Amino acid sequence: MNLHLAEIGEMVSPGKHAVLLLDQAGWHLSGDVAVPDNITLLPLPLPPKCPELNVMENVWQFMRDNWLSNRVFQDHDDIVEHCCHHWNRLVDQPWRIMSIGLRDWAHGS
Repeated sequence: MNLHLAEIGEMVSPGKHAVLLLDQAGWHLSGDVAVPDNITLLPLPLPPKCPELNVMENVWQFMRDNWLSNRVFQDHDDIVEHCCHHWNRLVDQPWRIMSIGLRDWAHGS
């Protein structure tokens, strides 16, 4: 978590501040988490083990289902390269991210 936060902190533009929405995973809320000064953590009152309420879980599932499964990787670097490539691919498709996060039940449909 600390490495992840440090990486995010480096990507925040100078003079800007990031707010990260978190579920109740233990590693998100540990007292050992070092939060950079340009990040605020905002834990949401989501119940544990409810991925349908956490849109990010659905993003990960989409990536696993469509781009990251049924592959043989050469080594760790190959895995990281493949994941980064497809993460950037997804970032370039904001409409897809929005569709992954839409919930009919959340809009009274």
